[in-house]
Amino acid sequence: MDIISKYFPGLTEKQNKQFQLLQSLYEEWNNKINVISRKDIDQLYERHILHSLAISKIIHFKPNTTILDVGTGGGFPGIPLAILFPECNFHLIDSIGKKIKVVQEISNSLGLTNLTSEQIRAEDIKNKYDFVVSRAVAAFPLFYDWVKTKLKKDSRNELKNGIIYLKGGDLDEELKDFKSKIKTFNISEFFTESFFETKKIIYLPI
Repeated sequence: MDIISKYFPGLTEKQNKQFQLLQSLYEEWNNKINVISRKDIDQLYERHILHSLAISKIIHFKPNTTILDVGTGGGFPGIPLAILFPECNFHLIDSIGKKIKVVQEISNSLGLTNLTSEQIRAEDIKNKYDFVVSRAVAAFPLFYDWVKTKLKKDSRNELKNGIIYLKGGDLDEELKDFKSKIKTFNISEFFTESFFETKKIIYLPI
């Protein structure tokens, strides 16, 4: 938890409690349904929770913003963001049912009333959202094809509605077709831990 407090010192008592509960909840559910690698579960706060919260360093979602988390896995980045932005509405989806079960159980244990989850493919989603977020579920051009029609036209935030994507490594080839519109942020500018040296946030307004 110390690493969360380091970068987010202004959390409410409720948010602090929710973040503190994540370690025991994920350890419990990971023993039943493996959604996080064994080596990462000990680094949960750095590699999953803080990584997810990096999105909040480029945008502070306004109340009632709607966010779709595609390929959420065990609930990242959606669950940490739902804790941080309790007045926003998050819809977490994954095509694998057992992962969504973990998301539902953990969000219920945390009392997250601003989060819904569903076993469904992104292509089959009918609703539209202000933002689509995800953590490296596919090459960016493929991901763009999945979600480009899922975004509302009218923007309510400082950033225009669009895709916010967490990915690492050399992305030049992957992003070449989007060069004129895309913005890339180095997470190492926000968090000093070595884990974030090659990690990036990709933002594409739609």
